[in-house]
Amino acid sequence: MGLIDRILRVIRANLNSLVGNAEDPEKILEQAVEDMQQDLIQLRQAVAGAIATQKRTERQASQAQSTADEWFNRAQLALSKGDENLAREALTRRKSYQETAKVMQSQLSQQAGIVTKLKDNMRSLESKISEAKTKKDLYIARARAAQSSQKIQEMLGNVGTGSAMKAFEKMEEKVMQLEAQSEALQELGGNELEKRYAALEAGDEIDAELAALKANITPGTQSALPASAASSVKNPDIEAELEKLRQDRDRS
Repeated sequence: MGLIDRILRVIRANLNSLVGNAEDPEKILEQAVEDMQQDLIQLRQAVAGAIATQKRTERQASQAQSTADEWFNRAQLALSKGDENLAREALTRRKSYQETAKVMQSQLSQQAGIVTKLKDNMRSLESKISEAKTKKDLYIARARAAQSSQKIQEMLGNVGTGSAMKAFEKMEEKVMQLEAQSEALQELGGNELEKRYAALEAGDEIDAELAALKANITPGTQSALPASAASSVKNPDIEAELEKLRQDRDRS
């Protein structure tokens, strides 16, 4: 498993742990990005260290090869002077430095691969961080929206079940009761008014009949009444009813 995969696995583990503890999503995301930034800093330091080691190995390999070339020249010089033993010693030294240079070259090849891999990992992590920042902003916005919606729903829930709504319901019943009483009074008032108008109309009719009756029963004109009317005036029942009306009038 590559370095980036291990880093991301650790981040995901930490993130899952934080989510499991029901912490603030915004803080979780901020901390995750911060952890990735710290990992990127360490990775850059590792890349810089690997490059520095590579440069040092290159200098050491170049120096070893240069020293090997010098001992070869010395061997040639000793041999030209007829000192074969000294030439042999110089060639032995040359071989030692050549082996050192060879080892250094092998290390350089390995170090170059390490540097290349570290650089690739660094670029990949930088891309992941950029993507994480974008997602972080999106998730934070979504989390804030969800929290706001949750608070609104809680507020609506409290209003719906709290004493405030009960007070409104009670007031609604009171208003409905007042409206019913008002309608009843309006109906009663309307009936009474109609009765008064009816009484006035009836009074007008009676006054008209009384006026007509007076016109017919004037002094000296009683004989002009029809026989039926004269007989009805003398009817005992009518006379008793008239007497009762006179008594009621006198008492009032």
